[in-house]
Amino acid sequence: MAVQGDILSWPNRFAHLARQSNDERLRAFYNAGVQVPETPVSQARFVALDFETTGLDHETDDIVSVGLVPFDARRIYCRDAKHWIIKPATPLHTESVVVHQITHSQVSDAPDLDDILEELLACLAGRVIVVHYRHIERLFFNQTLIQRLGEGIEFPLIDTMMIEHQVETARQTFWQRFTRQPISSIRLADSRKRYGLPYYIAHHALSDALATAELLQAQLQHHYTQNTEIKSLWV
Repeated sequence: MAVQGDILSWPNRFAHLARQSNDERLRAFYNAGVQVPETPVSQARFVALDFETTGLDHETDDIVSVGLVPFDARRIYCRDAKHWIIKPATPLHTESVVVHQITHSQVSDAPDLDDILEELLACLAGRVIVVHYRHIERLFFNQTLIQRLGEGIEFPLIDTMMIEHQVETARQTFWQRFTRQPISSIRLADSRKRYGLPYYIAHHALSDALATAELLQAQLQHHYTQNTEIKSLWV
């Protein structure tokens, strides 16, 4: 998998994956390519992605809902937003039901991720995927497709939590760093509060995707210029 220090390899990596993939839906996703790494953020096309899951272990848990919202640096395209509840391959845990409030009855007749994969990938294709905490969306998506298709998925993304961590770390004084004081919370709701963004109910895939899109817009406005290249933000 491409890594942060090798971000310029993503276009070539997609071309390679398109040749190797055995699934036509994944091939279409890879053939759509990635945006040119030097694209300014003011011209980039993004899509915020959020998963709710049956637990936090990508090797034993599964995705139970998906939300996505297309946007750019200035506008959010709510009419093109998507939300699916899907039937996980592993049982719902009581603890996770309390968090995301998706019940057994809701998933009993829900489609499998494989059933919505073509539409989901079409919504993501050609856009820069944006998440808040990349280890959920990246690892769960990859593992879920390995289980269903026998092959995973790779893609560059922008992690608003990572950006906020960098910002809050830079704000610390020398003494705070020297004494190893923790930075301010970088959870989604707490990060949004620092930019004056409204509170949304947490742990709903669609509202969290919208919240992530708005957070990146605010971060771009406050910490970057219109000419900042997307290659400096994605991982």
